[in-house]
Amino acid sequence: MDREYFKGEREETRSYSRAVKVTGGATVYLAGHGATEDAEGNSLVGDFTAQAHRCFGRLRELMSDVGGTLEDIVTMTVFIVDSRYGDEFVQIRKGYFSIGFPVSALITVHSLARPEMLVEIQAIAVLDDQAPR
Repeated sequence: MDREYFKGEREETRSYSRAVKVTGGATVYLAGHGATEDAEGNSLVGDFTAQAHRCFGRLRELMSDVGGTLEDIVTMTVFIVDSRYGDEFVQIRKGYFSIGFPVSALITVHSLARPEMLVEIQAIAVLDDQAPR
């Protein structure tokens, strides 16, 4: 599967691509993931950083289940409840993608499905049809 990332200086700074062109592969649609507890069941209420990292952890686990990695994500829609979390989210996202950044929308909303959720990430990935599962 071939993948081409289109980005400039601003996109690199904000950890997203303007476009990702993918040739071949299977498309995987990932439901929105939020996180109010860590993997051990400890509360993350009020901790944006921990919730964002746990969202990426949950997405990583799901991508593994479908035979891929976070690097296979080509687009994500990120919902945050306070625009002041935007720059922090950008910095967190940079730590999860090394090959190229997915296309992304960062949207501030009044609230999410549960009042204690501060962030939710929905994504689409493209897997290499030839990769072993």
